[in-house]
Amino acid sequence: MTRPADHPALPAPAIGVLLVNLGTPDAPEPGPVRRYLAEFLSDRRVVEIPPLLWQPILRGAILTRRPRQSAHAYRQVWTDEGSPLAAITRAQAEALQAEFGDAVRVAHAMRYGEPAIGRTIDALVAEGCNRILIAPLYPQYCAATTATVVDAVGAHLRALRWQPSLRFLPPYADDAAYIGALAASVEAGLAALDFAPDVLLASFHGMPERTLRLGDPYHCQCRKSARLLSEALGRPVEVAFQSRFGRTKWLEPATDALLERLGREGKSVAVLAPGFSADCLETLEELAIRGKEQFEAAGGRNFAYLPCLNASPPGLEMLKALIRRELAGWI
Repeated sequence: MTRPADHPALPAPAIGVLLVNLGTPDAPEPGPVRRYLAEFLSDRRVVEIPPLLWQPILRGAILTRRPRQSAHAYRQVWTDEGSPLAAITRAQAEALQAEFGDAVRVAHAMRYGEPAIGRTIDALVAEGCNRILIAPLYPQYCAATTATVVDAVGAHLRALRWQPSLRFLPPYADDAAYIGALAASVEAGLAALDFAPDVLLASFHGMPERTLRLGDPYHCQCRKSARLLSEALGRPVEVAFQSRFGRTKWLEPATDALLERLGREGKSVAVLAPGFSADCLETLEELAIRGKEQFEAAGGRNFAYLPCLNASPPGLEMLKALIRRELAGWI
């Protein structure tokens, strides 16, 4: 229909896809790390301690000491393009944009830090996106990851008068496209090694054990992903959980404790991190650097870290398949 002559200009209607990952500081320095940690660790889904008890601890000992330690760790993995997580997520978005062409606007955002979810949604809407698929890049559902994305999107939409229609990419822990991409990536990684690992270890990010008792499906979905990957590869896959924080009991076995035991036994190990869609501090520094050092110090023979799916061909094919399916009826 023809608009009246005095009608405000509007962009042509479009479809948007917003990839969302966890986040990263802007620089590997204490100041930016402190701002990032303050936002991240203030999320009540991430730390489920009443704010009156938690905030003095966070603003005191944690944000006083941890930023300098974390900044040192970030410097170990920082690249010319910035944080590996930011660079890889951006590359994933750019590759998907090239795949979908003019039919879809693909953007990326971080749950904590920049680019922020709210401003990126506003930018998509300004481009005419009245339908947006929000794609949290977490294969396994967890309230501390997937749900926080939904929270942030909902909070921003409350401020919008003209809200776009939304869909959310579901968790894909047992999706055939995800398991197939993992298997292809692991097989290629193992084929490139100059040793045959005795143990293939899948290290997932840890969560407090109480989250399992409260009904969070994360632990079960991690176990299922590893079981399906084991079946696809035709070999055992051990499971462990990394990144413990604080004194509470976390999901077990712990990755660091298991690596130390395997080292003492003189094993050869290949480690992968299938719960991460892109390599980041927790994979490149915690596993590939510190994990290797701990394993070798305990007497381990050979150690390899196998990269995440990242923007690899198997990883991008998986994302294209998942996103195309969720856009059915829109494109």
